[in-house]
Amino acid sequence: MSSITKKELEVLSSPTFQQIINHHLENPSRRSILKGSVGVAALGFLGLSGCGGGGDGAVASTPGATQLNAVGFSSTPLSIADSVQVAEGYQFQVLYKLGDPIASGVSEYMNDGSDAANNPSEFQFRSGDHHDGMYFFGLGADNTWDPEAGDRGLLVINHEAITELFLHANGPTSVAGVRDSNEALKEMYIHGVSVVEVRRGSDGQYSVVQNSAFNRRIHTLTDMEISGPLRGVAAMVTKYSTNGTRTRGTINNCASGYTPWGTYLTCEENWAGYFGNSNNTGRSENDQASMRRYGVRTSGNGREGWNTASEVGQVGEPFSRWNVGIVGATAADDYRNAAFTYGWNVEIDPFRPTTTPKKRTAMGRFAHEGAWVGPVEAGKPVVFYMGCDSRYEYIYKFVSTANWDPADMNGGLQSGDKYLDFGKLYVAKFDADFTGDWLDLATVANGTMITSVRGSGSLSTAAINYTVTDANEQFLNTRLLADIAGGTPMDRPEWGGVNPRNGEVYMTLTNNTSRRVADPANPRVYFDRDDDADGIGDSGSQGNVNGHVIRWKEDGSEPAATGFEWDIYLFGAEDDDINNPNVNLSGLTEENVLSSPDGLWFSEKTGVLYIQTDDGAFTDTTNCMLVAAVPGEVGDGETVTVDNTKAGGGTVSTRIGTVGTLRRLVVGPRDCEITGLTESPDGKALFINIQHPGEDTDDLNAPTSSWPYALAGGGFGNPAAGEMPNAGSRPRSATIVLTRTDGGVIGQ
Repeated sequence: MSSITKKELEVLSSPTFQQIINHHLENPSRRSILKGSVGVAALGFLGLSGCGGGGDGAVASTPGATQLNAVGFSSTPLSIADSVQVAEGYQFQVLYKLGDPIASGVSEYMNDGSDAANNPSEFQFRSGDHHDGMYFFGLGADNTWDPEAGDRGLLVINHEAITELFLHANGPTSVAGVRDSNEALKEMYIHGVSVVEVRRGSDGQYSVVQNSAFNRRIHTLTDMEISGPLRGVAAMVTKYSTNGTRTRGTINNCASGYTPWGTYLTCEENWAGYFGNSNNTGRSENDQASMRRYGVRTSGNGREGWNTASEVGQVGEPFSRWNVGIVGATAADDYRNAAFTYGWNVEIDPFRPTTTPKKRTAMGRFAHEGAWVGPVEAGKPVVFYMGCDSRYEYIYKFVSTANWDPADMNGGLQSGDKYLDFGKLYVAKFDADFTGDWLDLATVANGTMITSVRGSGSLSTAAINYTVTDANEQFLNTRLLADIAGGTPMDRPEWGGVNPRNGEVYMTLTNNTSRRVADPANPRVYFDRDDDADGIGDSGSQGNVNGHVIRWKEDGSEPAATGFEWDIYLFGAEDDDINNPNVNLSGLTEENVLSSPDGLWFSEKTGVLYIQTDDGAFTDTTNCMLVAAVPGEVGDGETVTVDNTKAGGGTVSTRIGTVGTLRRLVVGPRDCEITGLTESPDGKALFINIQHPGEDTDDLNAPTSSWPYALAGGGFGNPAAGEMPNAGSRPRSATIVLTRTDGGVIGQ
C-alpha cells in the first residue's frame, strides 16, 4: 500500500468491485487472490488494493490505479443563505422532492396542503417527507442488481419524519385533543421509504422514471413480517397478528444499510415517541422496565397524536395500534405489545416490488441509526455495525452464523433469512488503553437482575426491577442486556462507515450536552461559549457540544473478531473555538470547521470519506454542511490530555488521529440537515438529501426557508442581508444530485 503521511494523506483510485469480479472471471489465475470475495466496502480485502484480509499480504496498489488528491477543490465558504452552496467547479440538480409523483396519472404536487387532503392513500404514489438514509442500486439489463451500472438504478430513500405545518392547508388540526383522521392518515403514509427508478441522460443529469414498475412506497400501513428469533413469541402478539408473526408498518426510518445480496435495510430510530398509552395498569415488571429504558410513554398521547384519531369508516385499525395501553382482555385483543414490534432493521427487496418487508429481530431492538456491512469474504460470516442514536447509548455488531457464499448475491429476502435471522449480537466496550472488546450479549446469564433501570438517553435511574428470563431478551431488550454486559455509553452513536481501503470502521458521535464526566472514548466536557480570555469557556451549552468521530480496527483485520484497537479521528468545533486547544483538538480552521457530525459515507470509487452535519449549536454562523476528507488509519496520531476541569469534566487522556485534507464541499439551506449520501458506481454523481429545510417555521406566512424555490425577484435569500424567502413557497425536503461541471469524478 502507498505510504500515508500525516501532512497529506492520499488514497488510490480503484475500480468498482464488479469490475474486479469481471477481471477475475476473465483471468482465472487470479482466483487464489480473490478467494471468492465480493467487494461490498471490501476492495481492500480482495488482495488488490493493499491491506489484504484473511492472511493475504499487502500489495503495492491496484493495477492501473493513479494517486490523486482526494479533495481537489477549494473549500465552500460558511453560509446562512437559504440555498445550496457548492464548491467551485461543482453543480447540483434537485431530483426528488416531497410529494413528487412516482406513478402514471398522478398530478404534480401543489405544495399548499391540499394534496391528498381527502384521499390520504394517494401518498402511496408520491414521495414522502424528511428524506434521509438511502442507497443507489445499479440496475442491470436483466433488471437485477448490477453494482457497476450507473446510468440506470433504483434509488431507495428513507422518509424519517414530517414537518406537519407544511403538510396541511393551515397546519395540523385537532378538535378537543382529537386529531383529524384524514390528516393523521396522510402523515402516516408520508413516513416510510421510497423505491424509485432513476436514469441518467446524455447530459449527465438524472431523472425519476415516474411510471417504473419498480416504484414503490413502504409506509406505516404496509404489512410487515416478523422474522428471526422473536417470530411468534408472546411479546409480538397484537390484535393485528394474534400469532405474533406480523406487524404493520415501519416508522422514523433514519439511516440505512445495504446487503451483499442486493437488498436494503431501513432502520427504525426514534420510534418510541409515536406511541400513546391510555392505561399501564397490569403491566409486568419487565415490561415496565423496558418501557422506561426505551422511552415508551406510560401515559398520554404520542408525538403526532395519531392514537387520538377516530377509526370510524377506516379499515384495519390504523389509529388504535398507536395506543399501547392495556384495554383488552389479552394481548391479542389490543396493542399493548405494539412497541415491541418496532425498533428493528427492516429488510426490503427493491427488485421484487410485491415482496413483504421483514423485520430482522436477530439484529437487536434499539434506536437503530443504520446498519453498515463490513468487508465480505467467502467462507466467513457477514458482519454489520450499528449505532443506537441516543445519549449514553451503545455501538453494536451483528455477526451472522452462516458464512458468506457469493452464489447468494441477488438472492433477495431468502438470502436475508440465511444471514440475518441467526447470529451473534455484540456491544462495544472501549478501554482506556485504546483497545476494545466486543461483548457477546448471549453470555448474560438468565436470572441477572437490575434494580434501578436508567431512562432512554439518560444516566438517571428509577427503582424498577428487570430480570433476564431467557435467551431472547438480548434481542427484545437489547439496551438492558448491553447495560448488564458493560458496554461503553457513547455520545449519540449515529452513522457508520467502513473504509474500503483497510476495513477500518468509523462512527459519528454527534453530540451530548448531558455529558458531565469524560472518558477516553468520549473525552470532552466543555462550554460552547467563552466569556473571558482564558480560552476554555464558562457559559453556553455544556457537555460534548460539537461531537466527534471515533474509529476502530478489528484484531487481525477480521470483521468477526472480538477485540479491536481504536482512536478518535476527528473532533468537531465551532469557529470561535479554533484557538481553544481543549475543544479544537483536531486543529480545524475556517476551511473545515464543523459541528455535530452525523452522516458518513466512504466512496467505493475513490475512498474519500464524506461527513455530513445535523447541528443546532453552530447555526448562528452557518447552515449544515458536507465535508470531504482523506482518511488515514487507526494509530496515525498521538495521545493527548484533555483538560475539562473548568466545565466539571475532569482530565482525561485519549488518542487522536491525524486529520489530513478536510474541506467543505456543500452547505445547505436554512434549518436543514444534510444527510443520506450515496453515489453512482463511477463516482461521478453524489446523491445527497436536504432534510426539513425551514423546520423552525412557526408561521406559514413567514417560512424561515422556501428552498428549493427561489425568491420572487430571483436568487435565494440571505437573512443576514435582510432578504426573506418568498412567503408563498413552502419548503420541501428533497434529494439533490451533485456533479462536477466537467463531468469528472467527485472529489478529485
